[in-house]
Amino acid sequence: MNRLKKIGKIKTYNSDEISFMKFGIGLEKLDRNMFEPKQTYEPLQKSGVKYVRLQSGWQRTEKTKGVYDFGWLDEVVDELVSRGMVPWLCLCYGNELYTEAAKKQFGAVGVPPIFADEDKAAWRAYCRAVAEHYKGRVSLYEVWNEPDGVWCWKHGPSGTEYGNFVIETAKAVKEGDGDAKIAAGSIYSVYHSPGWVHDMCETGACDYIDYITYHEYTRREKEVPNTVNYLSALLNRYNPSVKIIQGESGSPSEPEGNGAMCRGNWSQDKQAKLLLRRLVVDLNTEVEFTSWFTTVDMSEALYGENGNVASYLDYGYFGVLGAQFDAEGKSIGTFEPKKSYYALKNLCGLFGKTGAEPTKLPVFPMGEHYTERVFGYTVAGRELTAYGFRKPNGSSALFYYKSTDLMTETFEGLTSLIVDMPEEKVRLVDPMDGSVYELPSGMKKQDGGVYLLDEIPVRDYPLVLTFGDFFEEE
Repeated sequence: MNRLKKIGKIKTYNSDEISFMKFGIGLEKLDRNMFEPKQTYEPLQKSGVKYVRLQSGWQRTEKTKGVYDFGWLDEVVDELVSRGMVPWLCLCYGNELYTEAAKKQFGAVGVPPIFADEDKAAWRAYCRAVAEHYKGRVSLYEVWNEPDGVWCWKHGPSGTEYGNFVIETAKAVKEGDGDAKIAAGSIYSVYHSPGWVHDMCETGACDYIDYITYHEYTRREKEVPNTVNYLSALLNRYNPSVKIIQGESGSPSEPEGNGAMCRGNWSQDKQAKLLLRRLVVDLNTEVEFTSWFTTVDMSEALYGENGNVASYLDYGYFGVLGAQFDAEGKSIGTFEPKKSYYALKNLCGLFGKTGAEPTKLPVFPMGEHYTERVFGYTVAGRELTAYGFRKPNGSSALFYYKSTDLMTETFEGLTSLIVDMPEEKVRLVDPMDGSVYELPSGMKKQDGGVYLLDEIPVRDYPLVLTFGDFFEEE
């Protein structure tokens, strides 16, 4: 950050200090016992995230017909709640006690109990018991995971089947806790599954839910609003009161692994940059909150077969905490924070205790001009991606970056902005490491009633210009 004066770092907060409810993270796959969660509680609390997505694990909970052992899940839920986080439960997967096909699949993944009467009755009883048991601790329940993907609906996805499944599941949950909220969808790809989404809505399922959740793994974060706008328009037709949750997005931190976008030339830097880009974009869409996948590196374990350990040694490196793996595919070792963890923590710290709402700011990016500081041209307004936010105390911030292709480009440059806002206390924050910079007088040039921020840094991830008391310093 040449020419800038570093004056400190932003203050970050624990989850129990924050009331802003927009940032979430996944703590998935405990239903398959893929890692020991104790190591995750403290770093999650210190990150400042609020919502934590869990998978309920029918097969892990009901190992004898009609007998539910919630002990393993109680520990997780109670730890999260005590630390100021809000767990929400994805009700999944199948159970080999009832469904023959589930005996083959590791964790009964992708085997919904929708055919035999006994299976369906057992599922309803389980969902009712879960909601009753967690009343007062969990208020939001999601019906299944990625049912539009064959990995999670192994006999072949059907929006009609799933929609009817949602209706029956929602009824059962409400019997256990009449105040519970229901989320449906968990759509792996609206782009690839529009017919599936349509068929689900046609069943009348939207009359039984409060939220629809979608997943979108993409390195083109600027396309995400198209998905949200599509879902919003669709819901306006079927049930305008249903709100939208972004339930999974993320990227690996290593080029050798499994899962979505795994073939990319990923690194910790690229993962952290995409996290910052994506979460800022999500906050500018009509989502109730956004959930990053995931807390810790772990096996994908979606195609695993019982008795064949090699089938679920498909390691994924999506965590904000790094891990090693044992011979059974479980995450072990010291869960070390990655660069993405600190980026997430700093982003939560920037939005602080109260949060901020999207807004338009009187900031105008200038056209390009030649400068010897880079022996080239500054970034013109048309090349800049920028989002404004305002806090209840009247302070504001501009998140801005150049949306380059993270797979092939690393970018550092300069841009110039015309600003018509109070000139006092203008700061630049780098959320990658939380550093706070003061702009020297030579960078701020008065022009009548406005001023020019001349040749300020631009990166390929959001830097943050703040005006007023947008954040606290350490």
